[in-house]
Amino acid sequence: MLARLMGLETIDPTTLHRRIERGEPLAILDVNSSASWRSARIPGARHLDPASFGEHDLPGERERALVFYCANPFCRKAPLAARRALRLGYQNVQVLSAGISGWLAAGLPAESGA
Repeated sequence: MLARLMGLETIDPTTLHRRIERGEPLAILDVNSSASWRSARIPGARHLDPASFGEHDLPGERERALVFYCANPFCRKAPLAARRALRLGYQNVQVLSAGISGWLAAGLPAESGA
């Protein structure tokens, strides 16, 4: 919701899950707190600090799809991280509209632990 208000492209949990299942080349980036990351994350996601990540933390291929997510539709971390990626020259950037809470509510698979 907030991402759309900021003019960013969004993706819903079911569509993202289908893209993962098809093996599409995606970089899924979790910008939640470390505690949230350990509690539940999308399988294959990488954890990034939303305030300090740089170009070296993102895939080298600028055309690669990046999907950022945070806690829920009202969280600002993922939209702000997506904007930062756009400023770094990435063009295929989306925000998971529902965040990890929507992913879990949809009954989609999650990983946990360190």
